[in-house]
Amino acid sequence: MSFPPPFSFQITARCPRTRARCGCFHTPHGEVTTPRFMPVGTLATVKGITTDQLRGTGAQMVLSNTFHLHLQPGEQIVADAGGLHRFMGWHGPMLTDSGGFQVFSLDQINTINDEGVVFRSPRDGARIELTPERAMAIQELLGADVAMAFDQCPPYPASEAEVATATRRTHSWLERCISSHTAPNQALFGIVQGGCFPHLRQESARVVASMNLPGIAVGGVSVGEPTEEMHRIVRQVGALLPEAKPHYLMGVGTLREMALAVAHGFDLFDCVIPTRLGRHGAALVGGERWNLKNACFRHDHSPLDRSCPCPACRQHSRAYLHHLIKSEELLGKILLSLHNITQLVRFSSAMARAIEEGCFAEDFTPWEANSPAAHTW
Repeated sequence: MSFPPPFSFQITARCPRTRARCGCFHTPHGEVTTPRFMPVGTLATVKGITTDQLRGTGAQMVLSNTFHLHLQPGEQIVADAGGLHRFMGWHGPMLTDSGGFQVFSLDQINTINDEGVVFRSPRDGARIELTPERAMAIQELLGADVAMAFDQCPPYPASEAEVATATRRTHSWLERCISSHTAPNQALFGIVQGGCFPHLRQESARVVASMNLPGIAVGGVSVGEPTEEMHRIVRQVGALLPEAKPHYLMGVGTLREMALAVAHGFDLFDCVIPTRLGRHGAALVGGERWNLKNACFRHDHSPLDRSCPCPACRQHSRAYLHHLIKSEELLGKILLSLHNITQLVRFSSAMARAIEEGCFAEDFTPWEANSPAAHTW
């Protein structure tokens, strides 16, 4: 399987000193220019943000989650509404995770075997069976542009034997996903696993790449492993992925890690960090996290970030945002969430411009070393 007719991916610029590249991923609902950060809308909503506001952040592609949408409202209701795009009012490209991450995050309420995973619903305790075939059927009804293969994401730490079993299952489940996936207007991406074991990562990259799918993702990072281990995996696996396909690093959305990943050939990123931080009163500014609850902002009437085009920065002061957060007003959480998403989208767009202009290595590889120059973008 290669690119279905509505899909294609072109590399439009390269960095001569790193593996960084710009690209354009064509989908039935529009183009995604890469590198690109993708906001997470787990339940067909990016928390607290309307789709009009989301478009204003510069976001192009949004994620939703198979497992959680299966629980509420149910995939048939979404399908009856005309699919996920119409259901949530987002008309740009969309991607659905398969539920594989919930195999990791909800390990206290599930049982895994070679056939699939049995969950106890966190809502009512009902038995839920998720298999590769079921994950594909749900995602086809949801109707996102990209469906992720069902995989087993091992925890950290885990023994080599445990990770080897999870990786073997991921490959077996990928074959079953391919066999059962039938939607011609939906691209299926495979996922590389292997934990922190280099030989398992190498073998997984080889197996998943051999399936010749429209895109390839790397999972099992940012699951509790030390930062240096994540960086090592990114460096190793980035060099093993098929050049002509979009490369998606799952669950990563910090500036340093995105810059490192782009330098090693990754194109797409997602993370819940921007809205999670916003809900807790924190803002991303120049690569730092600012707690707007702090008293130092009480009398500060300057914008949060003069260079940022988001509503929080264009229309309000740090003092006002501090007031909203201290008062526990919903508006404060919404404004900071919008700001944080805008920051990550702007950062990925700035990397793309730097690649096109031939200065990515000079401007963004300092992020890899976390040097002072990293905070000048």
